[in-house]
Parts: sequence; structure tokens; C-alpha cells
Amino acid sequence: MYTTLITPEQLSSLPPAEVVVLDCRFQLDNPDYGHAAYEQGHLPGAHYLHLDYHLSSSKNGRNGRHPLPDGQRLAVDLGAIGVDAATQVVAYDDGPSQYAARAWWLLRWLGHEKAAVLDGGLKAWLAAGLPLDQAPPARRSRRFAIRPSLAATVDADAVLANLQTPAFTVVDARSAERFHGIGETIDPVAGHIPGAANRFFMNNLDAEQRYKPAAQLRAEWEALLGAGFDPAAIVHQCGSGVTACHNLLAMEIAGLPGSRLYPGSWSEWCSDPARPVAR
Repeated sequence: MYTTLITPEQLSSLPPAEVVVLDCRFQLDNPDYGHAAYEQGHLPGAHYLHLDYHLSSSKNGRNGRHPLPDGQRLAVDLGAIGVDAATQVVAYDDGPSQYAARAWWLLRWLGHEKAAVLDGGLKAWLAAGLPLDQAPPARRSRRFAIRPSLAATVDADAVLANLQTPAFTVVDARSAERFHGIGETIDPVAGHIPGAANRFFMNNLDAEQRYKPAAQLRAEWEALLGAGFDPAAIVHQCGSGVTACHNLLAMEIAGLPGSRLYPGSWSEWCSDPARPVAR
């Protein structure tokens, strides 16, 4: 069972009947990109899941850019492509794995432990000399039952209350520039949640965009948050609850499980002018 990362070689050796592969390619400035790229070539048997349509729910202007999907609907979508309790699920994209990490986290949110991210994504798969396919994947509908969640969340009210009575540390996964309110081009307000720490999600990766070794990740997280910190007292956020999942996965790899996600993240937080902003 793979619960964090899987290599291309490990994935290629799994029996196809026991694994479902999720292609999560996406671009914020071109929402149609992922599916078009998928049709040009994808991992054999992979199913495409769209960040906006499958891995998020509808926006209302107050709930962030990528609100969590309806869990029951996502469970139906997963069952329709062959995921049940026994299925190993592997997610990938063609970048630094932030969209794959979102899918990984959502599966854990629904109580599915057998979920992993393809380390290095599409680039690593091709570098290993493994093939792509253009054929539509076979569908084998199964029942995906939601089980007790393996991924906890907090909401905006809890984050606001935490400013007055600190009970956890917020870690922002955005770049240092966006964290400090410099060059904001995505959200209408620049800055960060007061008191938050900053860990750019790209710092979890090496030069080949693979996750750093567990010991190195652990040392870097402890350098940021202090040796012996309690992961349960960490809440991750980013711009819209996507790249924060990258940091959640990095902590799992590092042997630091139990941190939580603020799904609405900065895009939800800054939608209410009554909430304080730091720069």
C-alpha cells in the first residue's frame, strides 16, 4: 500500500486491476489546458479529474477560489471510475504536483488511505522511459464508501478566533512575495493572515521536482516551526487550498502527520474586509 509517494517504476509494476490513476493537470490561467493535454497523451488507463469541476465546488464570492467539493458527489465520481476501499489510487500532474497533492488530500478527507502522488509527475514517468496512451480508459464502476476522515480542517471563524486565543500556527504555502503582499496578481487583496508562518510549497522539492528525502523535509520543517513541534497544532493554507495540500503531503512524508487544512485559505479570508490583513 502506498500512502504518500510512489515512483514511476513502482506504479508501472502494479496490476492494472488494482490501481486507478488520476490525471490532475491544470493551469490557473487556462482551465481547459488539462483535459486537452490529457487527450494528447496520458498515463495508460488514467482518468482525468478537473480542479474546478471535480476537485472543487462552486464559488460564491465568499468561500474562496477552490472550495472543497461536495464529498458525496466526489465519492460518486470516484466510484464511477473504479475506486473502492481496496483500490490503490495514484494522482499526478505535469508540474510540481500541487494538483496531484490536492487529489491525494481529498481522498484522505473521504477516508481513503491507499492514495499516493506520483513523485516527479509526468516528467519523471517519461524520464523512466514509460509510455503514454491516448485511448479512453476502461470504466469499471464500483461503490466508493466515505469512511472516517483522515484529514481534518478548520474554517475561517476558527482562524479568526485563533488570533485572539492562539491554539495553532498557520503556515502559508504561497511564495514569499505573495505572503508579504508584493506583486499579488491572483487575489484582490495582498498580504497574509496575521501571525502566519511562510513555507513556499516549492521548497519541498529538489531540482527534479521530486520530493526531498524525509529526513531533509523533517529538518526543514523543524527549522521553521521548532524542534519537537506538534503537527496537530499546525494549520496549512495558501491562496485557495490547493498548494497547502503540498505542504500537508510533505509533512506526512517527513513523519509529521496530523496537521490540518484551512480550505478557504487566503482567497476566502480576504473576501471579508472585516478580517485583518498583515503585510
